[in-house]
Amino acid sequence: MYRCIVFLLFSVLLLLSGCQKEISQDYHFPQDPYIQVFFNHRATGKEQYIDPYRKIQRPGDNLEAVIIEAINSSQSTIDLAVQELQLPEIALALSKKQQQGIAIRVIIDNNYSRSWSEFSSQEINKLPERERDRYHQYWQLIDINQDGSLSKKEISTRDALVILKNAGIPIIDDTADGSKGSGLMHHKFIVIDNQIVITGSANFTLSGIHGDFSNPETKGNVNNLLRINNSQVAQLFTEEFNYMWGDGIGGSMNSQFGLNKPWRSPQTISWDNTTLTIQFSPTSKQQDWQLSTNGLIGKTLEDGISSINLALFVFSEQKLADILQGESQEGVKIKVLIDKDFAFRDYSEGLDMLGVALLKSCKYESNNNPWQQPIKTVGIAELPAGDKMHHKFATVNNDIVITGSHNWSNTANLNNDETVLIIKNTTVAKHFLQEFSRLYQTARLGIPKYIKDKIAKQEKQCY
Repeated sequence: MYRCIVFLLFSVLLLLSGCQKEISQDYHFPQDPYIQVFFNHRATGKEQYIDPYRKIQRPGDNLEAVIIEAINSSQSTIDLAVQELQLPEIALALSKKQQQGIAIRVIIDNNYSRSWSEFSSQEINKLPERERDRYHQYWQLIDINQDGSLSKKEISTRDALVILKNAGIPIIDDTADGSKGSGLMHHKFIVIDNQIVITGSANFTLSGIHGDFSNPETKGNVNNLLRINNSQVAQLFTEEFNYMWGDGIGGSMNSQFGLNKPWRSPQTISWDNTTLTIQFSPTSKQQDWQLSTNGLIGKTLEDGISSINLALFVFSEQKLADILQGESQEGVKIKVLIDKDFAFRDYSEGLDMLGVALLKSCKYESNNNPWQQPIKTVGIAELPAGDKMHHKFATVNNDIVITGSHNWSNTANLNNDETVLIIKNTTVAKHFLQEFSRLYQTARLGIPKYIKDKIAKQEKQCY
């Protein structure tokens, strides 16, 4: 009862202030002085840049330029941990800083720590179709004159990992602890001079930032980056980096990835008009779920009074869907966008929220819980063919943002090296609300006909 009264009062205040109106797509919000937000698909259309590789003008923030600007500003140290690094301009900026005497360390996931240009034709033929396509896209990026072959000059100036290797920049991956690798070293962050942190959802690849080389219609997977200027925040990211780095190259295999890292509780830092909480994955399944990164996300969702918006690549964590069901029943308005490749799979919580379920081998997913009071505000964003909705963010009310590299899944929670950020800051939230509004305006909502037909067919076959 108390919560309902609070909600009604909150709604009245919003109506009086006009905050319930859709955020204007033409309004250009100012940036917070300590946390700047960037999207490679911007809503306002005022941000334009020339893709440095495909040489096409396109709307959005140039996320690569944000990264390079931070690298160029460094005076002492650069620590970079990213799942995949393909972009040569970033590699060249790092190489230049190495030559200036800046101490640089790089960590990459083991699946992407070897240069594509080193792969033999036999190895390429054995790759899964998706990886073969990625190889051919990267080949075209390196092949400057597009003659179908790679010269030594092209490789030395366009192959990012070769550039780093030639510069003598130390690189390790998640096999540096003597294992076959963690679930995924899925981080996407840079720490500059123990003061600046660049982090978000974007991998440092052509498809992750600009778009596929052979398809000029693509604008890159839909991603965000944050630039955080705070030494305490930087210290926490450096601590995470140091656990993974260990002794580095030639050390005693004391790197710690995945569950080998010590578990750390969420750390909260407050300054000016900002409260920022950070937690790193993974958490052992032997621990209480509430102590995990997904548990932190769940606690934040429970703070919902007026609205919760989700923009997610993957959503497969049942406990989070159950929390959202309770929020919906309490009157919180929930809107959800999930990448089209994952929105309607049998394990997607998007189906739960729509009140339906898919069978797999005539069995429902364990603990499956379709909502008894389903919502119609769940769907997929309309994107250029080839681009993915790669965000991992949520907005709670009008002042809280959940973001980072962390997909809302068990795998991210229990296996991967990930970051979750909870930011309470009205200015930062406005940027994410605008991005969600942009995606939602043209989204396709509800259950597609082919899913309805699939459910009917499954029920007929299995029951």
